[in-house]
Amino acid sequence: MKTDRKEIEAMVDAMRHRGPDRVSFRELDKGAVAVRELDVSGVSTPGLSSAPSPTVLLDGEIYNDRADGTSNVDVIADLYRAHGKDCFRHIEGSYACAVIDGDEIILARDSVGSRPVIYNRQNGIVCFASEAKGLIGRAEKVDELPPRHWFSSKEGVNRFDDFAPDVPEYHSPEQAAKDLEELLVEATRKRMADGSAGAVSLSGGLDSSIIAAIAKSIDPSIHLFSTTIKRYPSKDLEFAKLMAKHVDCRHTIYEISDDDIKKSIPDIVWYMETFDEDCVSGAIANYYTSKMIAQHSRCVLVGEGADELFGGYFRELKKIDSEEEKKRIAQKLVDVAYNSALRRLDRGWLSNSVNYRTPFLAPEVVAFSMRIPISLKHHYDEEQGRDVEKWILRKAFQSWLPAEIYARPKLRFAGGTGVDDLMDELTREHVDTGEFANNGTTASGMKLNSPKELYYYRLFTGHFPAGFENMTARWDPFK
Repeated sequence: MKTDRKEIEAMVDAMRHRGPDRVSFRELDKGAVAVRELDVSGVSTPGLSSAPSPTVLLDGEIYNDRADGTSNVDVIADLYRAHGKDCFRHIEGSYACAVIDGDEIILARDSVGSRPVIYNRQNGIVCFASEAKGLIGRAEKVDELPPRHWFSSKEGVNRFDDFAPDVPEYHSPEQAAKDLEELLVEATRKRMADGSAGAVSLSGGLDSSIIAAIAKSIDPSIHLFSTTIKRYPSKDLEFAKLMAKHVDCRHTIYEISDDDIKKSIPDIVWYMETFDEDCVSGAIANYYTSKMIAQHSRCVLVGEGADELFGGYFRELKKIDSEEEKKRIAQKLVDVAYNSALRRLDRGWLSNSVNYRTPFLAPEVVAFSMRIPISLKHHYDEEQGRDVEKWILRKAFQSWLPAEIYARPKLRFAGGTGVDDLMDELTREHVDTGEFANNGTTASGMKLNSPKELYYYRLFTGHFPAGFENMTARWDPFK
Protein backbone atom coordinates (compact mmCIF):
# COMPACT_ATOMS: atom_id res chain seq x y z
CA MET A 1 0.00 0.00 0.00
CA LYS A 2 1.49 3.32 -1.07
CA THR A 3 1.21 6.02 1.58
CA ASP A 4 0.53 9.63 0.73
CA ARG A 5 3.56 11.54 1.97
CA LYS A 6 1.59 14.77 2.18
CA GLU A 7 -0.95 13.11 4.47
CA ILE A 8 1.74 11.86 6.86
CA GLU A 9 3.53 15.18 6.88
CA ALA A 10 0.22 16.95 7.59
CA MET A 11 -0.17 14.74 10.67
CA VAL A 12 3.21 15.73 12.08
CA ASP A 13 2.69 19.34 11.01
CA ALA A 14 -0.09 19.53 13.61
CA MET A 15 2.74 18.97 16.13
CA ARG A 16 5.32 21.26 14.52
CA HIS A 17 5.86 22.98 17.89
CA ARG A 18 7.54 19.77 19.10
CA GLY A 19 10.12 19.95 16.31
CA PRO A 20 10.31 23.11 14.22
CA ASP A 21 13.69 22.48 12.61
CA ARG A 22 12.95 19.82 10.02
CA VAL A 23 10.75 16.88 9.00
CA SER A 24 12.26 13.44 8.42
CA PHE A 25 10.10 11.00 6.43
CA ARG A 26 10.43 7.32 5.59
CA GLU A 27 8.18 5.14 3.48
CA LEU A 28 7.86 1.54 4.69
CA ASP A 29 6.57 -1.62 3.03
CA LYS A 30 3.15 -1.01 4.59
CA GLY A 31 2.76 2.61 5.51
CA ALA A 32 5.09 5.45 6.39
CA VAL A 33 6.47 7.39 9.36
CA ALA A 34 7.66 10.93 9.90
CA VAL A 35 9.13 12.99 12.73
CA ARG A 36 9.59 16.67 13.40
CA GLU A 37 12.97 17.38 14.99
CA LEU A 38 14.11 19.98 17.51
CA ASP A 39 17.80 20.85 17.68
CA VAL A 40 18.49 22.08 21.19
CA SER A 41 22.14 23.13 20.82
CA GLY A 42 22.62 23.92 17.16
CA VAL A 43 23.66 20.33 16.54
CA SER A 44 21.36 17.94 14.68
CA THR A 45 19.54 15.57 17.04
CA PRO A 46 17.76 13.09 14.77
CA GLY A 47 14.47 11.55 15.82
CA LEU A 48 14.53 8.90 13.06
CA SER A 49 17.18 6.20 12.82
CA SER A 50 19.57 6.24 9.89
CA ALA A 51 19.37 2.49 9.29
CA PRO A 52 16.12 1.18 7.75
CA SER A 53 15.93 -1.96 9.89
CA PRO A 54 14.70 -1.63 12.51
CA THR A 55 13.23 1.81 11.94
CA VAL A 56 13.30 3.76 15.23
CA LEU A 57 11.50 7.02 16.03
CA LEU A 58 12.23 8.91 19.24
CA ASP A 59 10.69 11.74 21.21
CA GLY A 60 12.95 12.45 24.16
CA GLU A 61 16.52 11.98 25.31
CA ILE A 62 18.63 8.91 26.09
CA TYR A 63 21.53 8.88 28.55
CA ASN A 64 22.99 5.40 27.99
CA ASP A 65 26.74 5.23 27.47
CA ARG A 66 27.65 4.84 23.80
CA ALA A 67 30.49 5.17 21.33
CA ASP A 68 31.22 8.65 19.99
CA GLY A 69 28.94 9.58 17.13
CA THR A 70 26.15 7.19 18.14
CA SER A 71 22.81 9.01 18.17
CA ASN A 72 19.99 8.45 20.64
CA VAL A 73 17.89 6.62 18.05
CA ASP A 74 20.82 4.39 17.17
CA VAL A 75 21.26 3.50 20.86
CA ILE A 76 17.66 2.24 20.91
CA ALA A 77 18.15 0.36 17.65
CA ASP A 78 21.26 -1.37 19.02
CA LEU A 79 19.50 -2.32 22.26
CA TYR A 80 16.51 -3.67 20.32
CA ARG A 81 18.77 -5.85 18.14
CA ALA A 82 20.41 -7.20 21.31
CA HIS A 83 17.33 -7.68 23.54
CA GLY A 84 14.17 -7.49 21.42
CA LYS A 85 11.18 -6.10 23.31
CA ASP A 86 13.09 -6.55 26.56
CA CYS A 87 15.26 -3.61 25.46
CA PHE A 88 13.05 -1.01 27.11
CA ARG A 89 14.19 -1.99 30.60
CA HIS A 90 17.76 -1.22 29.46
CA ILE A 91 17.06 2.32 28.22
CA GLU A 92 18.05 5.19 30.51
CA GLY A 93 16.23 8.38 29.67
CA SER A 94 13.02 10.31 29.22
CA TYR A 95 11.46 8.91 26.08
CA ALA A 96 8.58 7.79 23.95
CA CYS A 97 9.63 5.73 20.97
CA ALA A 98 8.48 3.52 18.13
CA VAL A 99 10.30 0.54 16.65
CA ILE A 100 9.11 -0.81 13.29
CA ASP A 101 10.50 -4.27 12.71
CA GLY A 102 9.21 -5.77 9.46
CA ASP A 103 5.42 -5.82 9.71
CA GLU A 104 5.35 -5.24 13.50
CA ILE A 105 4.89 -1.81 15.10
CA ILE A 106 6.15 -1.46 18.69
CA LEU A 107 5.50 1.65 20.81
CA ALA A 108 7.04 2.28 24.23
CA ARG A 109 7.05 4.88 26.98
CA ASP A 110 9.50 5.18 29.87
CA SER A 111 8.52 4.35 33.43
CA VAL A 112 7.71 7.93 34.47
CA GLY A 113 5.93 8.97 31.29
CA SER A 114 6.50 12.67 30.71
CA ARG A 115 6.80 12.04 26.95
CA PRO A 116 3.41 10.93 25.58
CA VAL A 117 2.39 8.20 23.11
CA ILE A 118 -1.10 8.38 21.58
CA TYR A 119 -2.34 5.65 19.26
CA ASN A 120 -5.32 4.11 17.50
CA ARG A 121 -5.74 0.61 16.13
CA GLN A 122 -8.65 -0.04 13.80
CA ASN A 123 -9.26 -2.49 10.96
CA GLY A 124 -5.68 -3.71 11.14
CA ILE A 125 -4.19 -0.20 10.77
CA VAL A 126 -2.14 1.39 13.54
CA CYS A 127 -1.71 5.16 13.74
CA PHE A 128 0.40 6.79 16.45
CA ALA A 129 1.72 10.21 17.41
CA SER A 130 3.28 12.14 20.28
CA GLU A 131 0.07 14.13 20.69
CA ALA A 132 -3.57 13.36 19.97
CA LYS A 133 -3.87 16.32 17.61
CA GLY A 134 -1.68 14.40 15.16
CA LEU A 135 -4.47 11.83 14.78
CA ILE A 136 -7.37 14.22 14.19
CA GLY A 137 -9.00 13.12 10.95
CA ARG A 138 -7.35 9.69 11.19
CA ALA A 139 -9.16 8.38 14.27
CA GLU A 140 -12.42 9.09 16.07
CA LYS A 141 -11.09 7.63 19.32
CA VAL A 142 -7.58 7.39 20.69
CA ASP A 143 -5.75 5.67 23.55
CA GLU A 144 -2.75 6.81 25.56
CA LEU A 145 -0.05 4.23 26.23
CA PRO A 146 0.61 4.13 30.00
CA PRO A 147 4.14 4.70 31.30
CA ARG A 148 6.32 1.59 31.70
CA HIS A 149 4.43 -0.21 28.88
CA TRP A 150 4.98 -1.24 25.32
CA PHE A 151 2.37 -1.85 22.65
CA SER A 152 2.85 -4.29 19.79
CA SER A 153 0.63 -4.53 16.73
CA LYS A 154 0.96 -8.31 17.17
CA GLU A 155 0.89 -8.72 20.97
CA GLY A 156 -1.10 -5.78 22.34
CA VAL A 157 -0.12 -3.82 25.48
CA ASN A 158 2.44 -5.20 27.95
CA ARG A 159 4.25 -3.84 31.00
CA PHE A 160 8.04 -3.91 31.26
CA ASP A 161 10.43 -3.72 34.22
CA ASP A 162 11.97 -0.40 35.22
CA PHE A 163 15.44 0.58 34.16
CA ALA A 164 17.41 -0.37 37.30
CA PRO A 165 20.35 1.93 38.08
CA ASP A 166 22.82 1.20 40.86
CA VAL A 167 21.88 3.35 43.86
CA PRO A 168 22.92 3.28 47.53
CA GLU A 169 20.98 1.37 50.16
CA TYR A 170 19.31 3.36 52.93
CA HIS A 171 21.35 3.38 56.16
CA SER A 172 20.51 6.52 58.12
CA PRO A 173 18.86 9.91 57.61
CA GLU A 174 22.24 11.64 57.53
CA GLN A 175 23.69 9.26 54.95
CA ALA A 176 20.49 9.35 52.89
CA ALA A 177 20.64 13.15 52.72
CA LYS A 178 24.26 13.01 51.56
CA ASP A 179 23.52 10.31 48.97
CA LEU A 180 20.50 12.21 47.69
CA GLU A 181 22.55 15.38 47.31
CA GLU A 182 25.20 13.55 45.29
CA LEU A 183 22.67 11.76 43.07
CA LEU A 184 20.72 14.90 42.20
CA VAL A 185 23.85 16.94 41.52
CA GLU A 186 25.12 14.23 39.18
CA ALA A 187 21.74 13.90 37.47
CA THR A 188 21.73 17.66 36.83
CA ARG A 189 25.31 17.57 35.59
CA LYS A 190 24.44 14.80 33.15
CA ARG A 191 21.52 16.86 31.79
CA MET A 192 23.79 19.87 31.31
CA ALA A 193 26.73 18.00 29.82
CA ASP A 194 26.03 18.95 26.20
CA GLY A 195 25.82 22.65 27.00
CA SER A 196 22.22 22.96 25.72
CA ALA A 197 20.47 23.89 28.96
CA GLY A 198 20.77 27.64 29.13
CA ALA A 199 17.87 28.30 31.47
CA VAL A 200 16.18 27.25 34.69
CA SER A 201 12.47 27.75 35.32
CA LEU A 202 12.44 29.22 38.83
CA SER A 203 9.06 29.28 40.56
CA GLY A 204 10.53 30.23 43.92
CA GLY A 205 9.53 26.93 45.47
CA LEU A 206 11.92 24.48 47.07
CA ASP A 207 12.33 22.18 44.07
CA SER A 208 13.16 24.70 41.35
CA SER A 209 15.39 26.60 43.81
CA ILE A 210 17.45 23.46 44.35
CA ILE A 211 17.83 22.94 40.60
CA ALA A 212 18.80 26.61 40.16
CA ALA A 213 21.48 26.31 42.84
CA ILE A 214 22.95 23.15 41.34
CA ALA A 215 22.84 24.56 37.79
CA LYS A 216 24.64 27.71 38.92
CA SER A 217 27.41 25.59 40.47
CA ILE A 218 27.88 23.82 37.12
CA ASP A 219 27.39 26.78 34.77
CA PRO A 220 27.78 30.25 36.32
CA SER A 221 26.16 31.81 33.22
CA ILE A 222 22.82 30.01 33.70
CA HIS A 223 19.80 32.28 33.26
CA LEU A 224 16.77 32.09 35.59
CA PHE A 225 13.20 32.80 34.45
CA SER A 226 10.01 33.38 36.44
CA THR A 227 6.44 34.44 35.75
CA THR A 228 3.73 35.95 37.90
CA ILE A 229 0.14 37.10 37.45
CA LYS A 230 0.28 40.87 37.04
CA ARG A 231 -2.94 41.53 38.95
CA TYR A 232 -2.19 38.98 41.68
CA PRO A 233 1.58 39.06 42.33
CA SER A 234 2.32 35.73 43.98
CA LYS A 235 4.23 34.83 47.10
CA ASP A 236 6.34 32.60 44.88
CA LEU A 237 7.79 35.56 43.01
CA GLU A 238 9.33 37.10 46.12
CA PHE A 239 11.04 33.81 46.89
CA ALA A 240 12.22 33.52 43.26
CA LYS A 241 13.82 36.97 43.52
CA LEU A 242 15.44 35.97 46.80
CA MET A 243 16.86 32.78 45.25
CA ALA A 244 18.16 34.58 42.16
CA LYS A 245 19.96 37.05 44.40
CA HIS A 246 21.31 34.22 46.56
CA VAL A 247 22.93 32.45 43.58
CA ASP A 248 23.77 35.73 41.80
CA CYS A 249 22.19 34.81 38.45
CA ARG A 250 20.50 36.79 35.74
CA HIS A 251 16.78 36.68 36.44
CA THR A 252 14.08 37.58 33.92
CA ILE A 253 10.46 37.97 35.06
CA TYR A 254 7.32 38.15 32.95
CA GLU A 255 4.06 39.52 34.33
CA ILE A 256 1.08 37.69 32.83
CA SER A 257 -1.79 40.10 32.14
CA ASP A 258 -5.53 39.47 31.98
CA ASP A 259 -5.38 39.94 28.21
CA ASP A 260 -2.57 37.39 27.96
CA ILE A 261 -4.74 34.78 29.65
CA LYS A 262 -7.88 35.59 27.67
CA LYS A 263 -5.99 35.25 24.40
CA SER A 264 -4.03 32.14 25.33
CA ILE A 265 -6.58 29.87 27.03
CA PRO A 266 -7.97 28.45 23.73
CA ASP A 267 -4.40 27.73 22.61
CA ILE A 268 -3.50 26.20 25.97
CA VAL A 269 -6.48 23.81 25.81
CA TRP A 270 -5.29 22.87 22.30
CA TYR A 271 -1.75 22.21 23.48
CA MET A 272 -2.74 20.45 26.72
CA GLU A 273 -5.37 18.23 25.01
CA THR A 274 -7.46 18.24 28.17
CA PHE A 275 -10.22 20.20 29.86
CA ASP A 276 -9.15 19.29 33.42
CA GLU A 277 -9.25 22.59 35.29
CA ASP A 278 -6.14 22.05 37.40
CA CYS A 279 -4.09 21.07 34.38
CA VAL A 280 -5.25 23.94 32.16
CA SER A 281 -5.02 26.64 34.85
CA GLY A 282 -1.66 25.33 36.02
CA ALA A 283 -0.30 25.34 32.46
CA ILE A 284 -0.67 29.10 32.04
CA ALA A 285 2.56 29.83 33.91
CA ASN A 286 4.40 27.07 32.01
CA TYR A 287 3.13 28.41 28.69
CA TYR A 288 4.30 31.97 29.31
CA THR A 289 7.58 30.93 30.92
CA SER A 290 8.38 28.75 27.90
CA LYS A 291 7.37 31.56 25.55
CA MET A 292 9.80 33.87 27.35
CA ILE A 293 12.63 31.32 27.54
CA ALA A 294 12.27 30.50 23.81
CA GLN A 295 13.79 33.91 23.08
CA HIS A 296 16.98 32.90 24.94
CA SER A 297 17.37 29.11 24.97
CA ARG A 298 15.88 25.96 23.48
CA CYS A 299 16.45 23.86 26.57
CA VAL A 300 15.39 24.41 30.19
CA LEU A 301 15.98 22.67 33.50
CA VAL A 302 12.86 22.24 35.64
CA GLY A 303 12.07 21.02 39.15
CA GLU A 304 9.08 18.77 38.45
CA GLY A 305 8.92 15.38 40.12
CA ALA A 306 10.09 16.21 43.63
CA ASP A 307 6.58 16.40 45.09
CA GLU A 308 5.73 12.91 43.91
CA LEU A 309 9.04 11.42 45.03
CA PHE A 310 9.70 13.12 48.36
CA GLY A 311 6.37 13.65 50.09
CA GLY A 312 5.11 16.94 48.68
CA TYR A 313 1.57 15.73 49.28
CA PHE A 314 2.17 14.97 52.94
CA ARG A 315 -1.06 16.60 54.18
CA GLU A 316 -3.04 13.93 52.38
CA LEU A 317 -0.69 11.17 53.48
CA LYS A 318 -0.94 12.26 57.12
CA LYS A 319 -4.57 11.18 57.13
CA ILE A 320 -3.53 7.57 56.44
CA ASP A 321 -2.44 5.39 59.36
CA SER A 322 -1.17 2.30 57.55
CA GLU A 323 2.49 2.46 56.51
CA GLU A 324 1.82 -0.06 53.75
CA GLU A 325 -0.98 2.11 52.40
CA LYS A 326 1.32 5.15 52.51
CA LYS A 327 3.93 3.23 50.50
CA ARG A 328 1.30 2.17 47.97
CA ILE A 329 0.15 5.74 47.52
CA ALA A 330 3.74 7.01 47.31
CA GLN A 331 4.28 4.68 44.34
CA LYS A 332 0.96 5.62 42.80
CA LEU A 333 1.88 9.30 42.99
CA VAL A 334 4.70 8.52 40.57
CA ASP A 335 2.54 6.20 38.45
CA VAL A 336 -0.20 8.78 37.82
CA ALA A 337 1.96 11.92 37.58
CA TYR A 338 1.66 11.86 33.78
CA ASN A 339 -2.10 12.51 34.02
CA SER A 340 -1.72 16.14 35.01
CA ALA A 341 1.62 17.42 36.30
CA LEU A 342 3.72 15.85 33.56
CA ARG A 343 1.17 16.65 30.86
CA ARG A 344 1.44 20.28 31.90
CA LEU A 345 5.22 19.93 31.88
CA ASP A 346 5.53 18.31 28.45
CA ARG A 347 2.86 20.16 26.51
CA GLY A 348 3.58 23.49 28.21
CA TRP A 349 7.28 23.62 27.39
CA LEU A 350 7.07 22.14 23.91
CA SER A 351 4.17 24.42 22.94
CA ASN A 352 6.91 27.00 22.34
CA SER A 353 9.54 24.52 21.10
CA VAL A 354 11.56 24.48 24.33
CA ASN A 355 12.97 21.13 25.36
CA TYR A 356 12.82 20.36 29.09
CA ARG A 357 15.07 18.30 31.31
CA THR A 358 14.01 16.98 34.71
CA PRO A 359 16.86 16.00 37.07
CA PHE A 360 14.41 14.86 39.77
CA LEU A 361 13.01 12.26 37.34
CA ALA A 362 16.40 10.73 36.59
CA PRO A 363 16.12 6.95 37.14
CA GLU A 364 18.72 6.93 39.90
CA VAL A 365 16.91 9.69 41.83
CA VAL A 366 13.54 7.96 41.40
CA ALA A 367 14.98 4.60 42.48
CA PHE A 368 16.69 6.06 45.53
CA SER A 369 13.57 7.93 46.59
CA MET A 370 11.76 4.59 46.87
CA ARG A 371 14.36 3.40 49.41
CA ILE A 372 13.87 6.35 51.75
CA PRO A 373 11.33 5.72 54.54
CA ILE A 374 8.05 7.61 54.22
CA SER A 375 8.64 8.97 57.73
CA LEU A 376 11.59 11.01 56.41
CA LYS A 377 9.61 12.48 53.53
CA HIS A 378 6.94 14.00 55.76
CA HIS A 379 8.56 14.40 59.13
CA TYR A 380 8.21 16.41 62.33
CA ASP A 381 11.05 18.93 62.35
CA GLU A 382 12.01 19.99 65.87
CA GLU A 383 13.78 23.16 64.68
CA GLN A 384 10.68 24.37 62.84
CA GLY A 385 8.21 22.93 65.35
CA ARG A 386 5.92 21.50 62.68
CA ASP A 387 5.40 18.62 60.30
CA VAL A 388 7.49 19.27 57.20
CA GLU A 389 6.94 17.92 53.70
CA LYS A 390 9.99 16.81 51.67
CA TRP A 391 12.04 16.86 54.88
CA ILE A 392 14.85 14.64 53.56
CA LEU A 393 15.18 16.76 50.41
CA ARG A 394 15.40 19.92 52.51
CA LYS A 395 18.08 18.34 54.70
CA ALA A 396 20.08 17.28 51.64
CA PHE A 397 20.18 20.84 50.26
CA GLN A 398 19.95 23.00 53.38
CA SER A 399 23.41 24.46 52.80
CA TRP A 400 22.53 25.37 49.20
CA LEU A 401 19.49 27.52 50.01
CA PRO A 402 18.52 30.72 51.85
CA ALA A 403 16.89 29.89 55.18
CA GLU A 404 13.58 31.39 54.01
CA ILE A 405 13.33 28.95 51.10
CA TYR A 406 14.65 25.98 53.03
CA ALA A 407 11.87 26.43 55.62
CA ARG A 408 8.95 27.55 53.43
CA PRO A 409 5.89 25.27 53.12
CA LYS A 410 4.65 24.06 49.77
CA LEU A 411 1.96 25.92 47.80
CA ARG A 412 -0.17 24.36 45.08
CA PHE A 413 1.30 25.24 41.68
CA ALA A 414 -1.64 27.29 40.36
CA GLY A 415 -2.30 28.75 43.79
CA GLY A 416 1.31 29.87 44.21
CA THR A 417 1.35 31.63 40.85
CA GLY A 418 -2.00 33.35 41.49
CA VAL A 419 -3.74 31.68 38.55
CA ASP A 420 -6.65 30.13 40.48
CA ASP A 421 -8.17 33.41 41.66
CA LEU A 422 -7.92 35.08 38.30
CA MET A 423 -9.31 32.15 36.30
CA ASP A 424 -12.40 31.94 38.48
CA GLU A 425 -13.04 35.58 37.73
CA LEU A 426 -12.34 35.49 33.98
CA THR A 427 -14.49 32.40 33.49
CA ARG A 428 -17.59 34.28 34.55
CA GLU A 429 -17.43 36.11 31.23
CA HIS A 430 -18.14 32.80 29.47
CA VAL A 431 -20.12 30.55 31.84
CA ASP A 432 -22.23 31.46 34.85
CA THR A 433 -23.17 29.17 37.73
CA GLY A 434 -26.75 28.72 36.50
CA GLU A 435 -25.54 27.61 33.08
CA PHE A 436 -23.12 25.19 34.69
CA ALA A 437 -25.92 23.63 36.76
CA ASN A 438 -27.60 22.54 33.52
CA ASN A 439 -24.42 21.45 31.73
CA GLY A 440 -22.47 19.52 34.33
CA THR A 441 -21.37 16.48 32.30
CA THR A 442 -19.50 15.80 29.05
CA ALA A 443 -20.71 13.85 26.02
CA SER A 444 -19.09 10.72 27.46
CA GLY A 445 -20.65 11.25 30.88
CA MET A 446 -17.62 12.66 32.71
CA LYS A 447 -18.59 15.01 35.54
CA LEU A 448 -17.39 18.59 35.16
CA ASN A 449 -16.15 20.23 38.35
CA SER A 450 -16.90 23.93 37.90
CA PRO A 451 -18.08 26.66 35.52
CA LYS A 452 -14.41 27.20 34.71
CA GLU A 453 -14.08 23.59 33.61
CA LEU A 454 -17.24 23.82 31.49
CA TYR A 455 -15.59 26.71 29.63
CA TYR A 456 -12.45 24.62 29.09
CA TYR A 457 -14.58 21.69 27.92
CA ARG A 458 -16.33 23.81 25.32
CA LEU A 459 -12.96 24.93 24.01
CA PHE A 460 -11.82 21.29 23.95
CA THR A 461 -14.82 20.16 21.89
CA GLY A 462 -14.04 22.89 19.39
CA HIS A 463 -10.69 21.23 18.76
CA PHE A 464 -11.16 17.49 19.30
CA PRO A 465 -13.69 14.72 18.50
CA ALA A 466 -15.80 13.32 21.35
CA GLY A 467 -13.74 10.11 21.25
CA PHE A 468 -10.71 12.09 22.45
CA GLU A 469 -12.32 12.92 25.81
CA ASN A 470 -10.48 10.05 27.49
CA MET A 471 -7.30 12.16 27.14
CA THR A 472 -8.64 14.00 30.21
CA ALA A 473 -7.78 11.95 33.29
CA ARG A 474 -8.46 13.03 36.84
CA TRP A 475 -5.46 13.12 39.12
CA ASP A 476 -6.46 11.11 42.17
CA PRO A 477 -3.77 8.81 43.61
CA PHE A 478 -5.77 8.32 46.81
CA LYS A 479 -8.41 6.03 45.30
